[in-house]
Amino acid sequence: MPDTTVLDGVAHEPGVAKPDPILVADGIVRRFGGLTAVNVDHFEVQRNTITALIGPNGAGKSTFFNLLTSFDTAQEGAGTFDGMPLRKVAPHKVARKGMVRTFQLTKALEGMSVMENMRLGAQEQPGESLLKAFVPPLWSKREQEVTEQAHELLHRFKLYEKRDDSAGSLSGGQRKLLEMARALMSNPTMVMLDEPMAGVNPALTESLLEHIVELKNEGMTVLFVEHDMHMVRRISDWVAVMAQGQLIAEGPAGTVMQNKAVQDAYLGEHHDTDLSEDN
Repeated sequence: MPDTTVLDGVAHEPGVAKPDPILVADGIVRRFGGLTAVNVDHFEVQRNTITALIGPNGAGKSTFFNLLTSFDTAQEGAGTFDGMPLRKVAPHKVARKGMVRTFQLTKALEGMSVMENMRLGAQEQPGESLLKAFVPPLWSKREQEVTEQAHELLHRFKLYEKRDDSAGSLSGGQRKLLEMARALMSNPTMVMLDEPMAGVNPALTESLLEHIVELKNEGMTVLFVEHDMHMVRRISDWVAVMAQGQLIAEGPAGTVMQNKAVQDAYLGEHHDTDLSEDN
């Protein structure tokens, strides 16, 4: 069960301040022509928690997620990660500071092996320098460290037997596991997951849920976008809800599911959606 004690006493309202936020967004506005896709006054993610970002289709979740991870740029507003300004900072530089993300459609390089994909996720590889590449003593030790880390993560994610297989040969669920494992090669402090359960069979869904909880147990912060309310309730410490580009509710899963604005947002588009806690 989620542990929400660190958030005890935090008001259940959109844009509420957290005791120790690692990610902060202020006045974020993103327009596409005449359409305002995102208009979020304030948003904070508490350090070392699992936060879910939910909302009906077209709520602006994916756009907001891309803005938070520097894969898109807001016309107004700015964010900070662990005190570092994010505006106009390239995604790879954000990753070096400790915030990595996965994608709804996995980005595994299909023509490369699983092991080669893992090595790509590691940082500080001297062998990538053209000059140092010709001097093995300058990079061989780091290469061995990267290989050992990759082997450890592949064992953990039950992909070790697939290490020499083409990434393109993996199932959809296995690719999700590979993408999460590869993200951990950079030793991040925050992991951003874009619909990690989408298209994954029930057995692998359980495995992914366990891995997400494990990330928190290891001291990382997790923010994930998800549609499956049962998954959200099971692992989230905190839930933020978007509708029509705005943040409309925040709080523990049980609280936000009972929020009338949230129910109206969902039932307005998904009349078969059951948000009650007993289901």
